Amino acid sequence: MAQLSKKKADKSGEQAHSSNNMPATYQKYHLIPFDHVDGFDIRPGFYDINGATAIPGGVNFTVHTKGGTAVELLLYHRGESEDKPFAVIPFPSHYRIGNVFSMIVFGLNIYDFEYAYHVDGPYDPSKGLIFDKTIPLLDPYAKAVVGQSVWGEKGPVGNMYRARVVKDDFDWKDFADPCLPISDLIIYEMHVRGFTKDKSSGVEFPGTFEGIREKIPYLKELGVNAVELMPIFEFDETLDKREYNGKQLCNYWGYSTTCFFAPNTSYAAHTEYNREGNELKQLVSELNNNGIEVILDVVFNHTSEGNEHGPVISFKGFDNQLYYMLTPEGFYYNFSGCGNTMNCSNPVVQQLILECLRYWVITYRVDGFRFDLASILGRDDDGSPMANPPLMQSLAYDPILGNVKLIAEAWDAGGLYQVGTFATWNDRWAEWNGKYRDDIRKFLKGDEGSIFGAAWRLIGSPDIYKDSTHNSSINFITCHDGFTLYDLFAYNEKHNEANGWNNTDGSNDNHSWNCGAEGETDDPGVNALRRKMMRNAFAVLMSSRGTPMFLAGDEFGNTQFGNNNPYCQDNEISWLDWRLLKKNKSVFEFAKKAIAFRKKHPILREHLGTSGLGFPETSFHGVKAWQDNFQGYDRYLGVMFAGKTSDGTEDIVYVAMNTYWEDLTVELPSLPNEFQWKVALDSSDKPMKEGTIVSGSFVIEARSVVALVCVG
Repeated sequence: MAQLSKKKADKSGEQAHSSNNMPATYQKYHLIPFDHVDGFDIRPGFYDINGATAIPGGVNFTVHTKGGTAVELLLYHRGESEDKPFAVIPFPSHYRIGNVFSMIVFGLNIYDFEYAYHVDGPYDPSKGLIFDKTIPLLDPYAKAVVGQSVWGEKGPVGNMYRARVVKDDFDWKDFADPCLPISDLIIYEMHVRGFTKDKSSGVEFPGTFEGIREKIPYLKELGVNAVELMPIFEFDETLDKREYNGKQLCNYWGYSTTCFFAPNTSYAAHTEYNREGNELKQLVSELNNNGIEVILDVVFNHTSEGNEHGPVISFKGFDNQLYYMLTPEGFYYNFSGCGNTMNCSNPVVQQLILECLRYWVITYRVDGFRFDLASILGRDDDGSPMANPPLMQSLAYDPILGNVKLIAEAWDAGGLYQVGTFATWNDRWAEWNGKYRDDIRKFLKGDEGSIFGAAWRLIGSPDIYKDSTHNSSINFITCHDGFTLYDLFAYNEKHNEANGWNNTDGSNDNHSWNCGAEGETDDPGVNALRRKMMRNAFAVLMSSRGTPMFLAGDEFGNTQFGNNNPYCQDNEISWLDWRLLKKNKSVFEFAKKAIAFRKKHPILREHLGTSGLGFPETSFHGVKAWQDNFQGYDRYLGVMFAGKTSDGTEDIVYVAMNTYWEDLTVELPSLPNEFQWKVALDSSDKPMKEGTIVSGSFVIEARSVVALVCVG
């Protein structure tokens, strides 16, 4: 046991801290050690700075535990696999204020050591108390985690997690924040590893932050201006130990977080000190400098510690009763579907989340956050939904987060579905609109009765967001959950056998259509139809009010071979196959054109306030102009958006959508003599040339979408 000794003072009681007795470093920064333990000079630290922070002359360590009675700091030599620390420094009892332990340890070089903690306290699982002073615990506020720098391989310390202290010295001198309105975003959802891991990506550093950076020219060519990165917080990809048909399964998606403040080490191209942090900062900087914002998919609804059978890594050991929702018997509520549920109604957890998001904005300059299973963040400590969740309000009005995008996945695994009712706090929050996905999928494949839902979705879902703007809606047809866009039109049923659950996992409610053959086929007619259906999807998505989002690879027909839940697949199922870019070039070129079309027409993105040519801002049309008395069997929908831009330019767009098997003759709304309709997009196999003038009426090909604009 390390021995604590007070510094001996002379008889005046003051000269022990004089310049004659103190090291030069301490003199310079006026940080005076009060105590000596295990060969280290220590003193009470900065109680309001959580985690481990480098300061002049040493490191400040601050943790908090309500139920814990004692805390020890464990110091390890960097990179060594020894379980035994080279120093164990107990926090003196008088270094505790309230529930916070804080200590400065002098003489530490942040490049030479790793650290963890022991926390002692009562053990009574029936009350949620599981303190164990023998288990090394990861700092909940750690900025970097040791190990697993090589994807899929356990680090030198095996199943134990240690933290590193990082120095934030990245040079942001050329940084240019795009600061785009959310209505102007075109969001591209991607998995860091899957985006470039396949050799067909052609990058030097596949599966890493650097790999994405190499693809920035591609992203610019495509036209997207925001990337949404699936979880990049430190997670253990080896969490899933199962095999299927000789293939190792893993925690590929990363939705089981180990540490909220640390970037995933295995996403770095290099293994040197803090390269994961610097490579991520370089990626954010270069994306922003190229007009592309960065949104992080964050998971605060649960952690990787699982239920009562799961490991004790961090939160359980510091304050299990505080961080998690527990039943009266001490078991874990499971509103996340992943074993445990973070207790986001607790002010300490709220502080952790708020401080975490601030850190990512300040240190990594990210532009927004998408909150996984966000409805959990609004549950009380017993799981009941709160009408005005304090955490949501704090995030909405926090000054540091004032310009970032806040996007909610407004449901959870416990059945709480809040699309349209999620607390927006003065329109600060936007939502993944799951109803847009379902209604547009049904309409595109021609389901009877689908025209009514599709009509609402096209104009911003005002039936759902009655008291909000259309900017509340994040419109998507595909995302990581479910089929890719190609698979949506290639499979009637999911094919998740490779996940090892006998095809029982993943949603059965996909609203998909295989276009005549299940899976891959050599039938040229089926393949041509699939490509047209993908073009239709891009045309509709980019012509809808709300913020569009699509899954990386959809623009060139990437496939997951019918797997609609590849959370555990680190292989060709999940990796983008860039060879398809050539095979499905017509889809890629059309996607680019549709994105450019959206950017060109503000009326598709926002209310302009002034109607164009006296037309209503939005109107519905059948094959006859102004006839909108739709029936359930109708499969043609025309939508017109009309307005004037700030410089007085008319911005009028007519979107024609035919999901019948037959060509149709469509009558267009009449325009004043000096104006004409001009073709902007045509998804058909024999498209009208862009810029073609259409007078009065035109023929729209079966299962096609045409967008026309008014020109004068």
